[in-house]
Amino acid sequence: MEKHDVRRNLLIVDDEVDILQSLRLTFVKEYEVFTASSGVEALEILAIQDIDVIIADQRMPGMTGAELLERAVQISPNTIRIILTGYTDTASLVQAVNKGHIYQYITKPWERQELKLVIKRALESYDLVLENKRLLKDLQIANERLSTENTILRNAVAKEWRWGEVIGNSLAMQAVIEKVNRVAKTPVTVLLTGETGTGKTLLARHIHYHGPRKDRLFVEQNCGTLPESLLESELFGHKRGAFTGAIQDRKGLFEAADGGTLFLDEISEMSPGLQVKFLQVLQEGQFRRVGETEPRQADVRIIAATNKDLRVEIENGRFRSDLFYRINVIPISIPPLRERLGDIPLLADFYLRKFCEKFSRPAVGFTKEALSALIEYDYPGNVRELENLIERALILSSDAQIDVGEWLPTLPPSSRNLTRLEQLERAEILRVIKLCDGNLTLAVKELGISRTTLWRRLKYYKLLHELQPEQNADVSD
Repeated sequence: MEKHDVRRNLLIVDDEVDILQSLRLTFVKEYEVFTASSGVEALEILAIQDIDVIIADQRMPGMTGAELLERAVQISPNTIRIILTGYTDTASLVQAVNKGHIYQYITKPWERQELKLVIKRALESYDLVLENKRLLKDLQIANERLSTENTILRNAVAKEWRWGEVIGNSLAMQAVIEKVNRVAKTPVTVLLTGETGTGKTLLARHIHYHGPRKDRLFVEQNCGTLPESLLESELFGHKRGAFTGAIQDRKGLFEAADGGTLFLDEISEMSPGLQVKFLQVLQEGQFRRVGETEPRQADVRIIAATNKDLRVEIENGRFRSDLFYRINVIPISIPPLRERLGDIPLLADFYLRKFCEKFSRPAVGFTKEALSALIEYDYPGNVRELENLIERALILSSDAQIDVGEWLPTLPPSSRNLTRLEQLERAEILRVIKLCDGNLTLAVKELGISRTTLWRRLKYYKLLHELQPEQNADVSD
């Protein structure tokens, strides 16, 4: 039963029997009425009975009405306290009202209907106080639960992040990792480029979680998944009624990511019109919700990514050159997996351990034949394809070691960019150079080839750009 369906409890206190009886008759049809002829008797009732409203006469022997109501606060702080007085000098009562001991005072003689209205409003105030306290308690409980859930979520994110670190021991990938780690410590805008599946989202997360904004939100949006109007609303938010379906005000991703990082994947798919608005945000640091005229601000780090050559997009009129220069502050190009085959054994082992944990499987490994087959494949889907491949291999295998089987992709040799022998040779050259800490003189001895041969192989495999200038000079001497 709801509170308003329950008869409310009134306590009337007066040392004059006639006034007690009159007040009781006034309220008995609507309320449960309790009466007391003194302050002491009233306090005894209050100690054992829930009272919604106290109506007390000010002038009583032994204990005044104001004194009674002040003591009543200690016993039942939520009870609404009203005092009746026949005195024209109400200064002391005003002070009691200001202190919060008295909800309202009413001078004698009173009108019956007026008194009923006062009680009605007093009960509404009583219900409001109780509701506010209930909501505050619910809010405290929700905050505690949210704090606990946030702790659990942070732990889960931390656990998941163990499987989200950037991996690679090839020279190409080591150069990327080194650059990313330097960039992470700054708020500068970053443009990640690379084929689909090379790990652009992973690198964006790496930059965020290894920088000063790691405790704030990382928000991501693929610009190619929404039409222009919806993407604009998603990024900047909208005002209620701005368009059909905008039934309430809504903040966008810029506001959600305030203090954190906004990752815009496939930024090349952003429409020309939206490119203009996005450029204005980068230039002015302000944006407007759809349907609003007042600008808003948000402190957001931008990381953009694309699998297209934006310079070609600019030449073809599909991407603004001024926007390109704004987001191309720190460009980072991620090499495809076929250009860093030396990373495949490391990545394969990493993903195998990840999926063993995910599926609660005992630790397993690859046979030499399976690992060779993995290195031979050219991975058009890049690291993402390798990850899916390892997951499928574990699911379809029940042995202690994963051998060559139906999980392996089959492509004709003509579709591969390098023969297996060339892949292995390239991977071995990279491995040895890393083993020798980039010292090419030592690498030549370790490989058992001449300087000229090493230079030719580096040129053939397009690895010269990965060397430092002094290493280039060293190998060509």
